[in-house]
Amino acid sequence: MAPGRGTRIAFYAPMKPPHHPVPSGDRAIARNLLAMLTASGAEVQLASELRVYDKQGCAETQAKLKDAASQEVARLLRDMPPADLWVTYHNYYKAPDLIGPAVARARGMPYVQIESTRAKKRLSGGWAEFAHAAHAAADAAAAIFYFTEHDRFALQRDRAGSQLLAQLPPFLPRTTLPRASALDGPMLTAAMMRKGDKLASYRLIAETLPLIDGDWQLDIAGDGPARPEVEAMMAPFASRVQFLGQLSQDALAAAYARASLLLWPGVNEAFGMVYLEAQAHGLPVVAQDRPGVRDVLLPGTYPAPEQGAAGLAALATELLGDTALRRHHGTQARARIAGRHLEPAAAACFWNTVTPLIEVSR
Repeated sequence: MAPGRGTRIAFYAPMKPPHHPVPSGDRAIARNLLAMLTASGAEVQLASELRVYDKQGCAETQAKLKDAASQEVARLLRDMPPADLWVTYHNYYKAPDLIGPAVARARGMPYVQIESTRAKKRLSGGWAEFAHAAHAAADAAAAIFYFTEHDRFALQRDRAGSQLLAQLPPFLPRTTLPRASALDGPMLTAAMMRKGDKLASYRLIAETLPLIDGDWQLDIAGDGPARPEVEAMMAPFASRVQFLGQLSQDALAAAYARASLLLWPGVNEAFGMVYLEAQAHGLPVVAQDRPGVRDVLLPGTYPAPEQGAAGLAALATELLGDTALRRHHGTQARARIAGRHLEPAAAACFWNTVTPLIEVSR
């Protein structure tokens, strides 16, 4: 029997439930994980939709969420169907798993985490209570899967006992590659428009565009509350920049398939699903060499953040001016995505680690 088939899994994402109405990278990854587990033949139940998330570092908010989590633990111990494994996605100081460790311990099943973060600097200050709770939840995990080498460092440093650490490369919820781009269309940017790091990447793009040689065009796919600021940044480029709005999955795939390259700096991205999607279509990527981001990019030379707009513009100019180079990058990127970042590869990594844990507990 294939690994995972018939395994009963309780799944929980404290920061944002998979069915949350607001799109985000976290929601997409949670959905991808559910799809991967289900495709493996596992029987997956969403254990809880309680959102345990404190954006501001407020002691009162944290106390209320802890009370709600205690009530949820009691409900699950009373009503939750039997499970062989508890899986929690994204435990960290703003969204600790206050439920999974207690339920898994009481039910006698292995408890594992995917993308858990340890942040010692948060053990004091506004998020101290939640940071300690996140560390305690991480300590309770029999195994923690990390997406990037940047995540692995702190997990290794603070690993609890004989806890397993295993890499689970970020992946797309598909078994085959999509149609390759002809690489002869406009550049493409695809990202939500919100304040903070996303807006910082858009600002960097606005600084980069005037420095790119040639008769370039840029399509921007995405929407959000910061759209007026993004539109104002791009206004000087007039018709050379086209806003596509928030696209459906099929429409976004069509945008990838007609683009020449992906332009997205990646300011403080954990890694960025957009890079996987673009490279699956064979797009070369113009991004900065940042921790996390470099784990999902085709190995190569990318500008350091200190090079700013000039570094991004130089790479974009080189790629736009050389069709053969774009195709070479694209072919290599597709091969790497096929071998490392599709659902079958992720499933193999996951089940190779958790199957022995389940067998021991039975």
